[in-house]
Order: sequence, then C-alpha cells, then structure tokens
Amino acid sequence: MKIPAETKPAIWGAVGGAVALAVLGFTWGGWTTASTSERVAKLRAENAVVAALSPICVSNFQKQPNADAALAELKKISSWGQGDFIAKGGWATMIGSTSPDSAVAKACAETLGMSKT
Repeated sequence: MKIPAETKPAIWGAVGGAVALAVLGFTWGGWTTASTSERVAKLRAENAVVAALSPICVSNFQKQPNADAALAELKKISSWGQGDFIAKGGWATMIGSTSPDSAVAKACAETLGMSKT
C-alpha cells in the first residue's frame, strides 16, 4: 500500500498528539489506571473502617474498672508500643473477630493519648 506523501505529516501529527495527550492526561489531567484506582479505593475503605471502629475501642478502654491506671500506664509507653499495649489488652478486638486489628489499636492509642483524663 502506497501512502501519499502529503498524508505522512498528518499521520505523524496524530501519533504525536496522541502521545502528548496521554502524557498530559496521566501527569496533570488526573487520569489513573485501574490498579491505581483500586489501590486508592482499598486504602480509603480501610481508613473508613478504622475511623468507625476506633471510637468503639476507646469506649471499651474507658469502660474498664481500672481505666485511669491503664491510661497512666499507656502514656508511659513510647508511641511505638502503645498500639501493642491496646491490642494486648483486648480493646481493639471487635465482636466476631478472634484477633485485634493493629490499625484500630494504633488509632485508639492515639485518641487515648490526646485525652485529658
């Protein structure tokens, strides 16, 4: 097949335009691939679950008989170990679950660490 010489610049212009459109769309246009969208959606869902369950953990912690002593002990622990303290105490283990959720425990410890009690 023989392509006329005057159509070659138009074809190369279309190819260059498509490449430029793709580059601009993915960098500045906000386009994403399906895998990136799925990863972001999963992260947002996990964050929503933690935001919904951490107040339950805080409530469980505050309802225990020795809450003031436990809070004082929690505040003595470094921020790295506070989530483990909450998880080991069982306050981050939700109903129907057999093990504590580490993200919920960490959020719970952060919330308790900010409390004035």
